[in-house]
Amino acid sequence: MTVTSCPPPATGGSAAEPMNDSAAASVSGSAAASMSGSAAAPQSGSAAVSPTARGLWRGARGAVALGVIVIAVAVVTALVVGGSGESGRLDPTDTTLSGGKALARLLAGQGVRVERVSTVEEVERLDGTESQILISGTWWLTSDEHRRLARTRADRLVVGADPALVTLAPGLEAAGEASLRSREPGCELPAAVRAGSAHMGGATFRTPPEGAVGCYPGEDGASLVRVFGTGAPTVTVVGDGAFMTNQRLAEDGNAALAVNLAGAKPVLIWLVPGGRPASAPGSGDVSPGDLIPAGVVWALVQLLVAVLVVALWRGRRLGPVVVERLPVVVRAAETVEGRGRLYRARRARDRAAATLRAACAARLTPRLGLTGDATPDEIVAATALKSGQDAVWVRSVMYGPAPADDAALVALAGHLDTLERQVRES
Repeated sequence: MTVTSCPPPATGGSAAEPMNDSAAASVSGSAAASMSGSAAAPQSGSAAVSPTARGLWRGARGAVALGVIVIAVAVVTALVVGGSGESGRLDPTDTTLSGGKALARLLAGQGVRVERVSTVEEVERLDGTESQILISGTWWLTSDEHRRLARTRADRLVVGADPALVTLAPGLEAAGEASLRSREPGCELPAAVRAGSAHMGGATFRTPPEGAVGCYPGEDGASLVRVFGTGAPTVTVVGDGAFMTNQRLAEDGNAALAVNLAGAKPVLIWLVPGGRPASAPGSGDVSPGDLIPAGVVWALVQLLVAVLVVALWRGRRLGPVVVERLPVVVRAAETVEGRGRLYRARRARDRAAATLRAACAARLTPRLGLTGDATPDEIVAATALKSGQDAVWVRSVMYGPAPADDAALVALAGHLDTLERQVRES
């Protein structure tokens, strides 16, 4: 704080001393604020860390650690075990955003009988030429169940592209992926033409050369394909079933398209597989997860909990914040006076004026509704309009030449103060 120890230089007149001090006080407002904040810091820092707070944390640390462990176990268990339940996507009884409850109600209103089933055996029992099967979870079924579904007499509505496509829709090939967005039909299929634009995309397919029509085209193929079989069931494949869900059904022509496709027959057999069954012998549907013993998953969960406990036990704990005790606390007023005396000693009227003008512009800019990168012309025009002063005078005050003497510097400070007051009170 060498600034405060500078003695004031000699001056020729007594009037210059208060004039320069007032200018310095205006210039150094920001420095005063920063120093007052620094001086207050040790007091607030020492009051924030108290033995009582440390004692409370030391006593509650065990309960917090136990709560973290319980939450971690619950999350991991939900992730590991939650996948074995029924899939809620396009379930006619599911009311979540990804469910199909709204579509099921629309179909019921159109006189379509919706039969929700969870096994292929139930599908075979309800099979008939007056029914259609909606299949959205083919990845939960084995290859043998795919072949059994392909032998049914009912029409099929398949959602998504996976290896089962070869069995359920012979001759249809996956082409690629298309972004999910509103698309036009681009075909002559009555179900799509009546619906109009719909939220389609996902997997795209190459249509067979004969007996098929593709709609809602993407970059590589169509996201809806219907294959008409001679003496065989009609197969309709859509790349993504988002347009059928509760979340998207009310958008575009999604509801009309979903009802037209799913309500083509009096009975809709809605297949929602109840869980991943054991792979049939020789079917080749054995995944790496099927080869892991059941006890290994539980062992991994316990290992994760142990790692969390060790981390809480041996982890580095930070102590209270150490506040530096300063040998001298300098009052903000001393820095203001010292900076003013330095300006006067060096006769730095140009720097003092520039600081005054910059501070004034920074304070006026938000009041005038301008941004920080506003040009001087914009600031002058807005200030003149707001204060009622002449624009030429405002420009000379805010962006004019540096003052020639101390009296001009004090006058400039007064003019800037007047401008701020007029803008503030207008």
